[in-house]
Amino acid sequence: MMEGKMMEGCREMKEQKQKMKEDIEAQDAALTEQIAKMNSAPDDKKMSLMADVITQMVEQRITMDARKAKMEEAMMRHMMEHMQMGKESMSQCPMMKGMEGMDEKSGGAQKQQK
Repeated sequence: MMEGKMMEGCREMKEQKQKMKEDIEAQDAALTEQIAKMNSAPDDKKMSLMADVITQMVEQRITMDARKAKMEEAMMRHMMEHMQMGKESMSQCPMMKGMEGMDEKSGGAQKQQK
């Protein structure tokens, strides 16, 4: 029962991470569009459009930083739960499956810890 509930939590967390990625991509596309509009605007309109772009970027950054911090905390709790359930539990986690090959990317730092 606990394993089924845990795996459901794994899937939900992976979906949240994917949703955040999609949201960032959508925000980037909207900003790109705004910047193109600003760059092609007459000189007397550019300053106002630039202020709009900067304001939106700051608002997005503040919101996303808070969202990421909350997600990182949840992911740490999630991984701790896996560790308590045993090594086999962690290897079954969809979040960990997305991290395969991380040892090579990190220069083997994780291998030394094992």
